[in-house]
Amino acid sequence: MYERSLLPELFLETEEAIRRIERRFSDINSPADFLANNAGLDRSDAIAMMLIAIGENIQRITKRIDPGFFTEHPEINWEGIKSIRNLLAHDYFNIDAEEIYHICDHEIGLLKQAIQQIRSALF
Repeated sequence: MYERSLLPELFLETEEAIRRIERRFSDINSPADFLANNAGLDRSDAIAMMLIAIGENIQRITKRIDPGFFTEHPEINWEGIKSIRNLLAHDYFNIDAEEIYHICDHEIGLLKQAIQQIRSALF
């Protein structure tokens, strides 16, 4: 069931995308900061791109490992992560700044921990 040759790369890419989101979000204090000026819009765009990359990689990882690794982390909405990729990619101009803020402020840290734990258990 494990296709190990690609898994390390997928995990590393996902962790890098999370680091980029954390860096870009570091001085955002409210959803309005994303809409306040061009710099905020650029950050929102860049974060959205990394969320797309994360969603794509999670989709690819779930096809290659035992689903039990994900059920051990019920605090993560794995289906939501995969579906946000489609939402952001196909409905790009309707991105909700409040939702992006919530993901960055509340969910990225949990995802980072879960990804690190799953990777550690696999390798």
